[in-house]
Amino acid sequence: MMADPRILEFLRYGMASAAALAVDFGLLVLLTSGFGVDYLVSAAIGFSVGVVVVYTLSITWVFRGRTNENRGSEFAIFVAIGIAGLGVNELVMWQGTETAGLPYQVSKLISAGCVFLFNFTFRKLLLFSDLRIFRALRAGHP
Repeated sequence: MMADPRILEFLRYGMASAAALAVDFGLLVLLTSGFGVDYLVSAAIGFSVGVVVVYTLSITWVFRGRTNENRGSEFAIFVAIGIAGLGVNELVMWQGTETAGLPYQVSKLISAGCVFLFNFTFRKLLLFSDLRIFRALRAGHP
């Protein structure tokens, strides 16, 4: 019996995100603890490199239903969602570290869960969905 393709996709996205998080978190700690870079700046750098990792894995392994034929447009939308996710990341990290007094590493892990759900939902709907309304929006036809 085959598993539901949507569940497999979600699991693959989880694994791709874990790889991106490893790069992201590694750069965060290296830059902050190793080089004294402010944790929010380090978080933005690590997050940005992580976006490239998860994009590459998303288009080659995670999502099978690529409907946007314009790869430049697809990447731009992917990055725009990533930038919105970066906003969520920075807000959760700042709240966790400055308001709640958590170590920045703990704030990052909490943030990662929030950003994972945000990014998967919007990337699936806007870039890799079979729903006609989203295909029409991507094509610029309401």
